[in-house]
Amino acid sequence: MSFNKNVIFITGGSAGIGAALGVEFAKLGARVALAARSQERLHEVVSAIQSVGGEAMGVICDVTSRDSLDHAVAEVINEWGEIDVSIANAGFGVSGYLQRLSTDDYRRQFDTNVFGLLDTIYATLPHLLKTQGRIVLISSVMGKVGRPASSAYAMSKFAVTGLAESIQYELEEQGVSVSCLHPGLVESNFRMTDNN
Repeated sequence: MSFNKNVIFITGGSAGIGAALGVEFAKLGARVALAARSQERLHEVVSAIQSVGGEAMGVICDVTSRDSLDHAVAEVINEWGEIDVSIANAGFGVSGYLQRLSTDDYRRQFDTNVFGLLDTIYATLPHLLKTQGRIVLISSVMGKVGRPASSAYAMSKFAVTGLAESIQYELEEQGVSVSCLHPGLVESNFRMTDNN
């Protein structure tokens, strides 16, 4: 499949699934906009893409701040004029047994994995309506089945799955398609990060 000159916006683009997607889309000819909080790691991924002839840019973005998302999207539009695919990938995992977690732990999990994802949709949707583009929501296999010591993460990913299944019908009529991906275990630094 060719993505020649399509603009792909990816949150959580400095590591893991987001970085890997950026590299692969660039190989297919896309212009890749990677959004993340770490300037240093963004620079590494952008440099790697550019070193093999791909087009990429990095934008600082914290998905828990709508202003930050709007600013990142504006930078991409200023540079390339459009967004064809928006991949809401930024996320992290709160782990622990129910009785050791607090309501605040669950809120913190949802702030990034659900509301950050939702604000990514809101920030990019006006541009996707113009290009008749696609929204890609990264859920997890745990968005379909829970497991012990992962209730906060599983809840957030079930919410992502439900959101995707609902909005695909709403946005289809306006020419924007919605995909929801459910990856299993992925080799990355996800489980090596202290999310406290």
